[in-house]
Amino acid sequence: MQARGPLMIEHRLIERMIALIAQSSATIKAGGTVASTTIDAYVDFIHTYADRLHHGKEEDILFRELRGKTLAAEDRRLMDELIAEHALGRKTTGDLVAANDRYRRGETQALTVIATCLANLAEFYPKHIDKEDKVFFPAAREYFSAAEDQEMLAEFYEFDRKMIHEIYRTMVQGMEMI
Repeated sequence: MQARGPLMIEHRLIERMIALIAQSSATIKAGGTVASTTIDAYVDFIHTYADRLHHGKEEDILFRELRGKTLAAEDRRLMDELIAEHALGRKTTGDLVAANDRYRRGETQALTVIATCLANLAEFYPKHIDKEDKVFFPAAREYFSAAEDQEMLAEFYEFDRKMIHEIYRTMVQGMEMI
């Protein structure tokens, strides 16, 4: 089924960013530093691409459609687990933002928290992606007809189209407030 295709393609880009995040965590743990602007870029990617775009499609479209199906107990449990993992990723990203703000204000001890948050993201995402790619998506595939799959695929594309407008509309509104 095609609807999971875009989600798996998105996973490949997330994996590439996670490799960079892991490198920064290792740099900090080895006594180096990472610029706050680099952390800002990681946060923007995780928040916007991995969470709002990617997890948004999973939660707002795929999981919504699965809730309307009679799922096997294990598949429902796994979907609930993935939702909880998405929340954990959001919390870790929020902790990273807070630590980066403290670091930017000169609190050098916040760099240790940044390294921990980065390491947690670098550990979390590969396991989460592997669970979706190898277990959940193949199981979810069985619940949809070809027509339902095509409808979801169209909704994924519409989700992407609307999100880019939302991002920049919000940016302009924020700048207008300054």
